[in-house]
Amino acid sequence: WAVREGYGFEEDLAHTESAGMLREADCVAVSERAKARGRNQLGTMGAGNHFVEVDRVAEIFDKETAQAFGLFSGQLVVLIHTGSRGLGHQVATDYIREMLGAMPTYGIVLPDRELACAPFSAAANFAWANRQCITATVRRVWKAVFGRAEAPLAALYDVAHNIAKIETHEVGGRCLQVLVHRKGATRAFPPGHQELAALWQQTGQPVIIPGSMGTASYVLAGTRRAMTESFGTCAHGAGRRMSRSKARRMIRGAELQEQLLRGGIVVESGSPAELAEEAPMAYKDVRSVVDVVHRAGIARKIAELRPVAVMKG
Repeated sequence: WAVREGYGFEEDLAHTESAGMLREADCVAVSERAKARGRNQLGTMGAGNHFVEVDRVAEIFDKETAQAFGLFSGQLVVLIHTGSRGLGHQVATDYIREMLGAMPTYGIVLPDRELACAPFSAAANFAWANRQCITATVRRVWKAVFGRAEAPLAALYDVAHNIAKIETHEVGGRCLQVLVHRKGATRAFPPGHQELAALWQQTGQPVIIPGSMGTASYVLAGTRRAMTESFGTCAHGAGRRMSRSKARRMIRGAELQEQLLRGGIVVESGSPAELAEEAPMAYKDVRSVVDVVHRAGIARKIAELRPVAVMKG
């Protein structure tokens, strides 16, 4: 829809997981409350750990794959992290409540209520459209600031990090259709996988693991081992080591902003408290996490990105 309405190009669809649409999604299953919450949020970033970030490619680990991805040392890139906004949050709220009520019938006990299974909905499609609309805005601003370019700002990959999808995987020596729920995780399909667009058949799917606004982010590529070890799935980020409330108690947002500026990173944030919640020290060491992913063979390192400017909701 977003591309058809002029918010992108046909080639963007090849650079988007599932070409930007889950055909099984049933918009009738999405409540009116969820639709109302999403109606004025298309093309917006939101708060929390969501961001639009300008990064510099600081290091290349695999020159051949980086070239195929269109990445080179010293290049400026834009990293967008957001999802289905209030619409997706309401879909989760609606169906977690419904599933929690149904689970006792089946004797299902969960360690965390948010592990409850939910029927398919159209929240993923809203998220892809949302990011595509933000991409269109980034391209417009990029052109306004830097003038006419030979080609529009190209998209590397748009991949979900909270999604449930029906996929075919080998389980116990048999190929089965399974529902893979990637919660706080992302897809990492290998070279030659049938669901990948032609341009990723030789390299494997681009995998993006963002860090915090004061640390590095990483571009990786999916591997065949991920299919046997993790259903073609990889970590989506470093993960928190402080709760949001603890980070607010321990860190002053204004001081953090000054500290980042001294390191050459410009941050614009909705409030100092929200800035404190996303402080680098509130997260695990992303470099260590990425190294573990790389050594485990779930995804291989391609490039390291360092933040230059960060915008947070």
